[in-house]
Amino acid sequence: MSIWISIIIAGLINYLSRLSSVLIINPKSMNYTTKQVLKYVPSAIFPAIIFPAIFLDESGLFHLENNPKIIASFIAVVAGIMSKNIIITILAGLSTYWMIIFF
Repeated sequence: MSIWISIIIAGLINYLSRLSSVLIINPKSMNYTTKQVLKYVPSAIFPAIIFPAIFLDESGLFHLENNPKIIASFIAVVAGIMSKNIIITILAGLSTYWMIIFF
């Protein structure tokens, strides 16, 4: 039972910390430069999440040769640029990755 209490408390702390930034920061009080810089935050965070999943193996080592994730991510990027559709991008990347590892 104590593990569930710990999970609930951790969830509440996480939720309240995120909620406080939304409630405390008023976008109207930010200057133009700050707003312009914050527009690039999602673009900066996305590669930091995706690239380790593609280029690092299970032990955390940089893995380039015979890596099906690199080929699948390249196909997904091309499909995304051509289709401008996130569902097609995801399906192209996943199906390419599955075909490479299963066949």
